[in-house]
Amino acid sequence: MTLEIAATTEVGSYFISNYPPFSLWTRENVPEIRTALAAEPDRSVPMGLYLHIPFCRKRCKFCYFRVYTNQNANAIARYAEALAKEVEIVSRERGVNGRELKFVYFGGGTPSYLSSKQLRFLRDELSRSVSWDHADEVTFECEPGTLSQEKVQTLKDIGVTRISLGVENFNDAILEENGRAHLSPEIFKAYDWIQQAGFPQVNIDLIAGMVGETDENWTKCLEEARKLQPDNITIYQMELPFNTLISKEMKELGIVSPVANWETKRRWVDEAMNTLATDGYQVSSGNELVKNPATDHFVYRDNVWRGCDLIAAGVSSFGHFQGVHYQNLDQLEEYLTTVEAGSLPINRALRPTDHQKLIRELILQMKEGHVSAEPFRRKFGVNILDEFAKPLSAQQAKGYLSVSGNDITLTRKGLLQADTLLPEYFEEQHREVRYT
Repeated sequence: MTLEIAATTEVGSYFISNYPPFSLWTRENVPEIRTALAAEPDRSVPMGLYLHIPFCRKRCKFCYFRVYTNQNANAIARYAEALAKEVEIVSRERGVNGRELKFVYFGGGTPSYLSSKQLRFLRDELSRSVSWDHADEVTFECEPGTLSQEKVQTLKDIGVTRISLGVENFNDAILEENGRAHLSPEIFKAYDWIQQAGFPQVNIDLIAGMVGETDENWTKCLEEARKLQPDNITIYQMELPFNTLISKEMKELGIVSPVANWETKRRWVDEAMNTLATDGYQVSSGNELVKNPATDHFVYRDNVWRGCDLIAAGVSSFGHFQGVHYQNLDQLEEYLTTVEAGSLPINRALRPTDHQKLIRELILQMKEGHVSAEPFRRKFGVNILDEFAKPLSAQQAKGYLSVSGNDITLTRKGLLQADTLLPEYFEEQHREVRYT
């Protein structure tokens, strides 16, 4: 039976980004990732690097990532040194050594919290171990209020090719209510600097359903986004994982969820897709729209969702290497002291079975709205149309998708709530467990 999200946005994870669920990854399985790193690699598999920068000016009320605020320059310098050392340690592993990076992703937190000097230091130190000079994509997440014209130029100088700007909303009252550090004037200044620097791709993030959102304001948000004309627009539907400030307030104060219900959020995303289509944007997933599919790609997503090797670097960072999922230590001081002592800071891991790897790639690619059975036949020797005939038939009957020949195509209805459909493809023992 397809999981149906309650009308009200209650506390709990909704967005699916991996499989099997994170809650099943354990410290006891860490030897699995150590074995994978030490093994001779399949050099035909693309390899990328994810770098987690955990610092922020403020903690957003809806944030569930490992972030730290009010850190001084010395603390950030120590972290940058540890990050470079971790990459140096892992680059010596047999599975990594000598391989080129297909992509790099600076995520957070707020990578743009680092100063220009710190960014140049990090680039110089990392380049002793790895190079992204020939990478197809180097993505860097930015919070508008942390940028200056000098810092934007620094990002261009160190090889960033794709900027992702965390706009979220253009209404100052809504930004403040949700704990964002920036206000709208900073968005427009930052965007102007980014345009002047001339990055190959620019993405902006929006969130449908922030506390205080209204139909009228959402329409205005879309109008402002259209004026900017970014290459990519990512729209998330606001959710409330267990450890957000809003979730804690709901539990401790007994307040009703202040976030718009799922029906409303889906309608807002649907309106965005329709509105942006008039400007030529095309839907590339349930969350993403692109201006020109021929030139605007998200190399990080496309590779991670197809089982590439992803090296995780930084506190709490997630990776996937030679068939093994893993996550780094999630406490900053423990992470730092472990790396400074010369050890990889791995906290937990899981080696999925071949069937679980198949499920992982299927469900993640379903979020793109279209899946062909043929690549799965070639890679896994499995016909997904037969293997998952039951959920496919049930979801087709409900109007979430269609199956024609070798192709599975989600309808707009299915795409807007793709994450609710995916647990039906999980192995039975995983359908009811806590995801994170």
